[in-house]
Amino acid sequence: MPLPTVEQETAANPAHSVIWLHGLGADGHDFAPIVPQLVAPGWPALRFVFPHAPVRPVTINNGMSMRAWYDIAAFDLNAKQDEAGMRASVAAVETLIAREHSRGVPSERILLAGFSQGGAIALSAGLRHAQKLAGIVALSTYLPLHTTLAAERHASNAATPIFWGHGLADPVVVLQRGLDSRDRLQALGYHVDWHTYPMLHAVNPQEIADLRDWLGQRLT
Repeated sequence: MPLPTVEQETAANPAHSVIWLHGLGADGHDFAPIVPQLVAPGWPALRFVFPHAPVRPVTINNGMSMRAWYDIAAFDLNAKQDEAGMRASVAAVETLIAREHSRGVPSERILLAGFSQGGAIALSAGLRHAQKLAGIVALSTYLPLHTTLAAERHASNAATPIFWGHGLADPVVVLQRGLDSRDRLQALGYHVDWHTYPMLHAVNPQEIADLRDWLGQRLT
């Protein structure tokens, strides 16, 4: 069963889809309000799919249950990653992609996007997906499961464009972690369109404007 979702269509019979994953503790409603700012006139009809992550206990938040794509033990880069949780969320994204296929949208017209934890899963799922995607949007995030990526990545998405936006003063996913992730991807040959902004762990209007320009090149 696909995860529950919030959906917006910019016009009837969308030919393109954007699957957008929220951050830790948020839900599918979190980014839905930015759709009007993100979409430009003249674009083809788009379906935005904002799934709700499952509710699970999160170690770093004293074991409180909240919507999360995986558990986080600590912000320390060397802390053990919740690989099982990450892989389950990647599988959930694959199910959402398959549902878009069933609604007539092929992989090459699907973009994966995500913020923070959601961006980590968008990268993990997108780079391993077996059919070419239109692009991947990674906001205020990092590359998880990086030690297995070289072996598990799929050639179909070796040239898929990646938009990466990061806050210069991000206290949650510090800038250096984003830079290290970008460098790992570039070392594997990926093209990362890298942008930084004077902000914390957030999204700002300039980032939305830059992302709109980038999306326009993928959609028109």
